[in-house]
Amino acid sequence: MLNKKYVAAVLISLWFTALPLFAEKIIFSANRMTGQAGNTNTTTSLSGNAYIKTETMEIQADDVELSGDNYRYIKATGHINGKNLKTNMEFTCDSLEYDRTTKLASLKGNVNLEDKDNDVKAKAQIIDYNQDTEIAVLQVQINLTQKDNVCSGSYAVYYKKAQLLEISGNAQVKQDDDVFRAQHITLDMDTQDITLGGNVKGTVTDTKQAEPEPVVETEASEPKEQPDLKEEGPKDGE
Repeated sequence: MLNKKYVAAVLISLWFTALPLFAEKIIFSANRMTGQAGNTNTTTSLSGNAYIKTETMEIQADDVELSGDNYRYIKATGHINGKNLKTNMEFTCDSLEYDRTTKLASLKGNVNLEDKDNDVKAKAQIIDYNQDTEIAVLQVQINLTQKDNVCSGSYAVYYKKAQLLEISGNAQVKQDDDVFRAQHITLDMDTQDITLGGNVKGTVTDTKQAEPEPVVETEASEPKEQPDLKEEGPKDGE
């Protein structure tokens, strides 16, 4: 996903201790940088084709800001695309905030999240993702696709490990021509089982073909003799 061919004015690698007895390497590049590289408690701003890579996250954006103790917090804005290297989740969005200690990522604005391992694609305006638990919380204008399922609603929780989806708020799941609606819907993505709760509605298409009507054979009747329609000439005296 990431295009690493940049005309970068800055290319820096930093080693630092994020936690006791644990060191992580951060690599980043950009056209411009402001701040003090290597300071353990300061803000460093990258602008213009900004790129940053940690052991678990890879991000490309217009601008990136590193802040907090040992660059704990990463903020990115503008044309963001990236990848979680640990869970194989790829994403695009308008803005991102990532806490390197808690492994929590908040993606906002036209978010697209793709689980490459399970061929799950999700769209929403807000997605909060926990890298350790591999749970994503989706909010506002949700659309999620998996196999023949097209899911929508106002709020959803996607459990990557369990392959389970919980939807609420005008929840709907479409499977080909079948449509299921309820206040709450749970979808098991492995078995394709659906659990509906609250004001349940649905439309199911019967795929069984109707048996053809039997053909009744009848004896053909002999054609009637047709009258002679040849015009006769005038009779004598007429």
